[in-house]
Amino acid sequence: MDTRTSPIRLRLERVRDALKQHQMAALLVPSSDPHLSEYLPVRWQGREWLSGFTGSMATLVVTTERAALFADSRYWVQAEAELAGTGIELVKIPTGAATHHVEWLANQVPAGQVVAVDGAVLGLAAAQQLRTALTRAGVPLRTDLDLLQDVWPERPGLPDAPVYEHAAPHAPLARSAKLAEVRRGMAVQGATQHFVSTVDDIAWIFNLRGADVSYNPVFLAHALIGLHGATLFVGVGKVPADLQAALAADGVQLAPYAEAAAALAGLGADATLLVDPRRITLGLRENVPAAVKVVEAINPSTLLKSRKSAAEAAFVRDAMAQDGAAMCEFYAWFEQALGKERITELTIDEQLSAARARRPGFVGLSFNTIAGFNANGAMPHYRATPESHAVIEGNGLLLIDSGGQYLGGTTDITRVWPIGTVSAAQRRDYTLVLKGTLALSRARFPRGTLSPMLDAIARAPLWEHGLDYGHGTGHGVGYFLNVHEGPQSISKAIPEPHMAMEPGMITSIEPGLYRGGQWGVRIENLVLNVAVDTPEAGAFGEFLGFETLTLCPIDTRCIDASLLRADEAAWLNGYHRVVRERLSPLVSGAALAWLVERTEPI
Repeated sequence: MDTRTSPIRLRLERVRDALKQHQMAALLVPSSDPHLSEYLPVRWQGREWLSGFTGSMATLVVTTERAALFADSRYWVQAEAELAGTGIELVKIPTGAATHHVEWLANQVPAGQVVAVDGAVLGLAAAQQLRTALTRAGVPLRTDLDLLQDVWPERPGLPDAPVYEHAAPHAPLARSAKLAEVRRGMAVQGATQHFVSTVDDIAWIFNLRGADVSYNPVFLAHALIGLHGATLFVGVGKVPADLQAALAADGVQLAPYAEAAAALAGLGADATLLVDPRRITLGLRENVPAAVKVVEAINPSTLLKSRKSAAEAAFVRDAMAQDGAAMCEFYAWFEQALGKERITELTIDEQLSAARARRPGFVGLSFNTIAGFNANGAMPHYRATPESHAVIEGNGLLLIDSGGQYLGGTTDITRVWPIGTVSAAQRRDYTLVLKGTLALSRARFPRGTLSPMLDAIARAPLWEHGLDYGHGTGHGVGYFLNVHEGPQSISKAIPEPHMAMEPGMITSIEPGLYRGGQWGVRIENLVLNVAVDTPEAGAFGEFLGFETLTLCPIDTRCIDASLLRADEAAWLNGYHRVVRERLSPLVSGAALAWLVERTEPI
């Protein structure tokens, strides 16, 4: 890269010119959009456009003299490579939720000079924290300006993919019933109106899906829900006439996407508005008249959609079986072709995606496939590109993290496979991670346990050897929705009441271990919270356990048997017995033979 004329340096200079024009000292660019989404429509991928860093989560700060990108350990290796020559420094932070950029700004910007951030994409809770810190430092915050609009001449417009209905039988609960449940949640808070911006909440409430965001079947919209009706603010022409009529029958009216702010501004003084401060932007919140009473609490739908019904769980099990069958077909091909034809990380993505696409109910991938061989597997969010990828040859470990969107569920699975000869050190790492996966998979806990409290169970086998990993152990998973959803999070997050584990929640279990420049290990299954019997049933309240939903063999060739206890081996053998029983009817030929071989007991 020519560091004098690189596109990133030139873009940063445009930002600095704009800052001087508006008499401001710094620009904060979060990885965010007006819906506070994790995966962003291209229009709001400004942080990536300005920095060249392609990871899904980071915060960029540009001052008149410096630029810094704040990213957690999942992205350090990737960020260092992608930021090289741009003049942007990498600031390593402990977790994706860390707020080191706030303190950095307060220390770097002199008192009296202005920091800019687009309030339309800044979460209300984040804005409150940022404003408090900057005010303490004597630094004004300006939030009414979208500076990207000035410096990004080819900025994409809004996505225009059509909206469609997620219909029965895969949507077992009717839209009217979901609205009734949301209104019961509003009543608990004494609210007459409820404003929702998060696109997965909106898709769930209204039984609608779309394709405005890569990998997540959602569409851009806001919703204002009243006691007897609701307004959906969505792009004109995105909802077909027959679906508009069906929505109207349930008391849902449509309005142009851009009119959401005006609707908030038009609320009467007698309204009590419920908003979730972590799921609404500052820009939208500032439209609410001062006379309107505002109640801040978690969106009722966030809690409701996290608990899958028995009917939804049944469809998820079917989707997991189809997903597992696709993986059997892929891995059978892979092992047969290995050493006989050229296979790269890109080939793996193509072949695995094609196998999923052949399964009934498949809609698309649930995230970018991560296929990382050896050193590439040590980057948790690595993605192979045509310009940079590995050929699968020689010896080592191949990590594949992938998932699919099906009409009846969302999948997410990580497996690690031996290529050639595997070293004793690799076997040890693999087995310790496997022990973490097994330990949490077998756990039992009181209903209502705060999910972060479970995190140490998966880490304990690694901690015993002085090892750890930088990402969370588990995230919630949507029902034909976002592959990452809340409110539960099995991680080092500070526990909050809404993180309580309840029946019906689907969560990942995915401990890992990463040796930079060498290899990575992660073994991931999705699990369902289910009630379990205990020896003293009822005496100490209701207990929950995990039903493992993911159906795919866990490779046993990488195991160091000396590190695995008999009870752990027994659990793994029992899991493989279920995998074989469930998947055998769905595969044949080489895929069936591969399934049988890989599920042999140890």
